[in-house]
Amino acid sequence: LVDVFGEGVLITGESGIGKSEAALELIKRGHRLVSDDVVEIRKVSDETLVGSAPDITKYFIELRGIGIIGVESVKDTQSINMVIRLEEWDKSKEYDRLGMEDQYTEFLGNKVICHDIPIRPGRNLAVIVESAAVNYRQKKMGYNAAKELYNRVQANLARKS
Repeated sequence: LVDVFGEGVLITGESGIGKSEAALELIKRGHRLVSDDVVEIRKVSDETLVGSAPDITKYFIELRGIGIIGVESVKDTQSINMVIRLEEWDKSKEYDRLGMEDQYTEFLGNKVICHDIPIRPGRNLAVIVESAAVNYRQKKMGYNAAKELYNRVQANLARKS
């Protein structure tokens, strides 16, 4: 769980897919770690989930090949606003390319926006997570880039017909 521009981003995925590396890169880019590996989730309302780290692993990240490291930018708790689910690239799967409809996952009965991110060599996960957090914040403030593009295309088509 990482605080990215004030939004709580829970990064999930299979063991070894790159969750901790993505979190470390986000920390190096100025964001804050809440928890690596295990996130304790509490339901504080029908809309709000709050995550924190178990005391024993607080402020640590495990990096395969290096081991346990301490991180310099941390936060004790964070609301969980979005889930980024990392998965191996599957060329037979259809991935969302426009973002017109939100997808959700559920924790403790609360729905949370969820993005499935296919992993391939060379993808910069920190930039992808930052972009998702900014897009989430813009939608909360009433601006939806995908809908804006759709409206522009529709207006352009109407002018041509």
